[in-house]
Amino acid sequence: MSQLRNIMTSNVITVQESQSIQEAAGLMRQHNIGSIPVVNNQGQMTGILTDRDITLRSTAQGQTPNVPVSQVMSSQQMVSATPNMGVEEAAQLMSDQQIRRLPVLENGQIIGMVALGDLAVQQQHDQKAGQALSGISNPSSPTTK
Repeated sequence: MSQLRNIMTSNVITVQESQSIQEAAGLMRQHNIGSIPVVNNQGQMTGILTDRDITLRSTAQGQTPNVPVSQVMSSQQMVSATPNMGVEEAAQLMSDQQIRRLPVLENGQIIGMVALGDLAVQQQHDQKAGQALSGISNPSSPTTK
């Protein structure tokens, strides 16, 4: 069974809790990513910020671009993996939690990121990625007031 350490992206872009959402959005644009792990001064992951978080928790509510990342990030029920976790287990976790990106932590420090695409790129794992994608991509209906 292949481990995440063999397929994860190890050059992970992060943002500090105190940085603005505008700075975070600039990093997302620069690196063509839709989410960015949030770390504290000790480098420990405290949350994750997605483009959706910025849209729904900031822009849609009329907040300024100077709002700190810590006020917009997702931090409850943070889902992560370890570098020794198997690919199949990670795919199942991503499916169960409906997430497309899985931070890989070691001693509280982010050392990698596994995206659904990372699973799909590995031809031997195409079936696992497909299973994860089918679980993640369950259609939802828009909510109305």
